[in-house]
Amino acid sequence: MRFTLTALAVAAALVTGSFTARVSGSTGPIPLNCDRTCLEGLIDQYLAAVVAHDPSKLSLSKDVKYSENYQMLEVGDGFWKTASGVGNYKHVFADPEAGQVAMMGTMREASTTLLMSVRLRIELGRITEIESVYFKPGGGGPNNIEGMDKSGKPEDIWFRSIPPAQRLSRQQMIAIADGYFTGLQKNDGKGIGGSGTYPFTNDCHRIENGSPTTNVPRAAGKASDGVDAFSLDCMSQFKLGYYFIVQNIHDRRYPWSIASAASFGRTWSSIRALSTRACSPTAARGSSKASTGLRASWLRKHFSSRTARFVASRWWDLQRRIT
Repeated sequence: MRFTLTALAVAAALVTGSFTARVSGSTGPIPLNCDRTCLEGLIDQYLAAVVAHDPSKLSLSKDVKYSENYQMLEVGDGFWKTASGVGNYKHVFADPEAGQVAMMGTMREASTTLLMSVRLRIELGRITEIESVYFKPGGGGPNNIEGMDKSGKPEDIWFRSIPPAQRLSRQQMIAIADGYFTGLQKNDGKGIGGSGTYPFTNDCHRIENGSPTTNVPRAAGKASDGVDAFSLDCMSQFKLGYYFIVQNIHDRRYPWSIASAASFGRTWSSIRALSTRACSPTAARGSSKASTGLRASWLRKHFSSRTARFVASRWWDLQRRIT
């Protein structure tokens, strides 16, 4: 069994939860029983419309809500005006049961390749919510955006079906993902609950923004007696307490009830991580609480009444691999 962690660092992130379907207005052209293929096709339509700078190419509700990195905009504004092309990398997550689809992929803006996450919500045959998040080179943290783009697609292992007898339930996968965040928070090397261990296989590998942050060969000429954290595996990093600066991981959300999640062993998570160096944990927690409250208020105001609170500056995928 093998784990792969993939993270897309972003300036803001989406949240989703339980929704109450709108009952007003006529039914739109999108099939009411929009299945996985249908939802994935909507992502292609959305990207084409963005690059064409033409929202009229989409089936939008009259009251569609659109945001970029927390900012509420009119559809057609913001990145819609500057997008110059669709990149080569695209990873789509479709949830037919909830009528939602999300994508992490590369896009073009002038001569720059950037990372984009977008979520579409479909109700009564029309798109009612669009949340988009962007990360550009120089945005902080490791990244290999050009490398992701050149790869052209996610690794094949993301799409391999796990034998039925080896599949985990969605609840079990969520527990594993949550265990990762519990171990990352105030990482002291003692394991979850003092158990001495963390939920990793021996060949676990983590990738952030397309850049490996584990199992990276030590650079030639680098002193062998020093700690090269990125050369370690997932378990070794956590047991070393490498992420001790992460003081709090809260607003953890596992919103995607992906019908085939157990078949592929994938979980989509949204969290908010607070890292502190210069300020005390007490002061940081205080400012974080206020910030979280403001974000929650913003989301309640602009999105569906039961939309979950936000969210983190990082998207995580946890895949349980079978080898």
